[in-house]
Amino acid sequence: MHKLISELHRLYLFDEQRYLEADGSSHALTPAVLARHLSGEHTVAVKLVSDSGLVRALVMEFGGKGGGEAHWAALCTIANALQHELDLPAPAVSISGTAFQLWLSLATPVALVQAQQFVQLLRSTFLPASTDVLAVAPPAYLEQAQLPPCLQPSGKWAAFIHPGMGAAFADEPGLDMPPTPAAQLGFLESLRSIAPAQFVQALAKLNQHAGLAPEPVVSPRVAAAAPLASPGLLLQDATLEDIVRWLHARHIEPTFRHKLP
Repeated sequence: MHKLISELHRLYLFDEQRYLEADGSSHALTPAVLARHLSGEHTVAVKLVSDSGLVRALVMEFGGKGGGEAHWAALCTIANALQHELDLPAPAVSISGTAFQLWLSLATPVALVQAQQFVQLLRSTFLPASTDVLAVAPPAYLEQAQLPPCLQPSGKWAAFIHPGMGAAFADEPGLDMPPTPAAQLGFLESLRSIAPAQFVQALAKLNQHAGLAPEPVVSPRVAAAAPLASPGLLLQDATLEDIVRWLHARHIEPTFRHKLP
């Protein structure tokens, strides 16, 4: 559990992270609170925006109108565009219990308004205008989220998944049993955060697609770009053998706990 918490901090959390209780009160997200959240003892909503208005975890949730297959297809479109059109590192993929999610990690936080612009441009550039698969309208999905893995009120578990497994969850995007911390760690430890220069370049491309003038990114500093993510399997093309091979390469023994149709 300690290693999983470390990876979640590396990718998505601030040093002084806060969470929201059901009554709207805000508290410090201590390691003990996060451990209880991940173990299913007490699920909380993590504040994605810092007190100074910065964001380093961008979450897109696909679960609006239409069936689960349409939600998964839209997620695949955005995830592949991030990597192959915008040259960004692969995002994490999760199931929330009711929807699919993409988790993007920023190495250096940006202002909430630019995070909103980035996500809105992703949607308008790569999804058809008639597509309505985002479960929550902007900007709400960038302000708070329940960090996987966690137990939902429905009794289903939210969890990170292999990006080739999503189609199996089209009818029910949640787990019946808690995922193992080792498996969750395996899905995260190879992921890389988006470097500041990569974010600047991607936002410029999106603005160009939209016919807008590039805007400066509000960031504490701009560092050199990290190596680009190597091309991998398209999300919709992975076979069961591909997934098992990927897991074994990371010393994870696959356990399938979801009843397939």
